[in-house]
Order: sequence, then C-alpha cells, then structure tokens
Amino acid sequence: MNADPKPALRPYLPEDAEIAAAIFFASIEQLTSDDYSEAQQEAWVSAADDEEKFAARLASQLTLIATLGGAPVGFASLEGTGHIDMLFVHPDFVGQRVGATLIDALEKLAGARGAQALTVDASDNAAEFFAKRGYVATQRNTVTINGEWLANTSMKKTLADPAAPGADQ
Repeated sequence: MNADPKPALRPYLPEDAEIAAAIFFASIEQLTSDDYSEAQQEAWVSAADDEEKFAARLASQLTLIATLGGAPVGFASLEGTGHIDMLFVHPDFVGQRVGATLIDALEKLAGARGAQALTVDASDNAAEFFAKRGYVATQRNTVTINGEWLANTSMKKTLADPAAPGADQ
C-alpha cells in the first residue's frame, strides 16, 4: 500500500521564479472561475507577466516552496512578520495537504519571529480554506488591478503565544 506522499518544504530559490509563476497562473485560471470573471482573472495573473518583478517580490519575502516527489507544486510567502501575501497550489495537487503544510509552516515561522497574529487578504475561493484553519473575516475589500475590480476578504488569526505559561509543557 502506497500512501500519498507528504508535501516537503524548502526555501524559495531564484531559479523557482518560472515554476512559481506557472503555479500562480494555473491556480488562478483553473480554480477561481466560479468567483471571478475571465477579465478579472486576466488582470490578476498579470501580476506575474513581468517575471523579474514577480521573482523580486517572492525573493523579498519569506517564501516557501512545497514539493511532492521533489517537484514544486505550491508556494506561500510571508510579508514582514505577520501578513500572508501569497498562497498558491497547482490545481493538480489541491486536496493533498499542500496548502495546509504551507500555512502551518508560515504560522510557526511568523510566531518564531514574534508575530502575535497573521493576516491575509483571501480571494473569494480561498476564504473558506482560511476560515477552516481558524482565520476570521475582518473586512471585505475591493481592489483594482489593470482596470478590473476584484473582491477579497481580510482575515486574521491570533497565533499561540510561545511565551505563555505552559506553552513549553
């Protein structure tokens, strides 16, 4: 009996820019059509049109790459100490704990960096994923990208205080 392999994590490397952009494109194009129009999707994916700028964005943040069998299948980035900027999983690997593994790691890293909470501006198709992981909606937003408006929801999760009495026990 072969169990599904567990996702592994590693730091983002400059040579990951192309595959991260491909995951970004595929995720938006294949997973968001119920929530966003084609024009909205095209505006959203335009954030990776300039691969150099996209790579610089990932490199400037704490970015993790999730792999299965050594192949990159998702990524997530932490901006500063407490904001999840991006979380994208290739559509072929949704439901295989890739997103959960990435979020668990970002929560631990953020906590280790002193963050008391994590925030995220979750797309409509991702809000349920974050809600199931303890994130609470705080505000509804509309952002404009290349002339198209896209709605998302600001969400927040309070992290466990590692300095709290009993936290080490």
